[in-house]
Amino acid sequence: MKKALGIDWYNIIRVTSAIALAFGIATVIIIIVVKDPAAALRNFFFGAFSTRRNFSKTIEDTIPLVFCGLALNVMHKSGLFSMSADSSFYLAGVSAAILAIGFPAPGIVHQTVILLLGLIIGGLISLIPVLCKRCTGAHELVISLMMNYITYNFGYWLIRRSFIDKTNGSFSVRFLPTASLGKMFSGTNIHYGLVIMILTVIFMWFVMDRSRFGKELKITGSNPNFARYAGIPVAGVIIFSQFAGGALAGLGGAVTMIGVFVRFQWILPQNYVWDGILINLLAGTRPLFIPLSAFFISYIRVGANVMSRAGDVDAELVSIIQGIIIMLIASERFLYRMRKRKEEREALQHHASAAGEGR
Repeated sequence: MKKALGIDWYNIIRVTSAIALAFGIATVIIIIVVKDPAAALRNFFFGAFSTRRNFSKTIEDTIPLVFCGLALNVMHKSGLFSMSADSSFYLAGVSAAILAIGFPAPGIVHQTVILLLGLIIGGLISLIPVLCKRCTGAHELVISLMMNYITYNFGYWLIRRSFIDKTNGSFSVRFLPTASLGKMFSGTNIHYGLVIMILTVIFMWFVMDRSRFGKELKITGSNPNFARYAGIPVAGVIIFSQFAGGALAGLGGAVTMIGVFVRFQWILPQNYVWDGILINLLAGTRPLFIPLSAFFISYIRVGANVMSRAGDVDAELVSIIQGIIIMLIASERFLYRMRKRKEEREALQHHASAAGEGR
């Protein structure tokens, strides 16, 4: 479908329709199973804005979602389907916690070192699947999924080995005060990682949509043979894209660790990679729309939790909504007729104009 002012209206209509249909199915489920569906629906759709605390939670949860969405945006545009963002996110969080505990330094220096190390570790971790594929031929998806399990156990072992709080047994000792990013607004948990997130989104928009690397990455991902013919260093572009994506996920892990927590508390794996896939689908793989997509995911999750606490509907309802949205957006046949009719009209108009010029 033709884009006006750079906006892909067909994709916007598909995404909006998928969301509306998913919400419609969720509404029917709520009406069937809940004794007071009006109250449940009110809590679900407006729970994220019902209190200052809930809205703060929505913004707070949006930040790591944006970083992982940006990470997968870069990595998957290369044509590789690596899922190593979770590994990068978790191990960067581990490294951030270790530095926050055992690296005394002045405030801004402490925070900068933590974030830079998280970025570097995240990038290096995400190079492993692509390098294994080049050396052994193993598929990057399988390697990255296995890596997520390995890095979680390795990272948590590091914390438990040297930094565990003996009085707790699960969490680490407290971070040094100079490590914290600090809160932007009193009475909320919105930290200064929000500013870092916004600057990162702007930077990635420029890189992906305006820079030479972004153009070469799109060509490489869509047609590597043509990219080689055009003189693009395909191997270098792919490797750098994996490093850059991992670095973004690592930065997100470090920001989340020292922005939200005062001690290491990730006793379970951090599963953001599937959220990142959905966020990219909703954003149409465009970096500037990723924050909106991430905010939407955070918004429905907070609303589902508010509804769950107030009634007898499980918060897992969000999983149903996400699954429906993914299936519809990923389906090439969803609203296919609308796109086909549009393309036919454009072809007829082009033929008519060409025939008029030929007279």
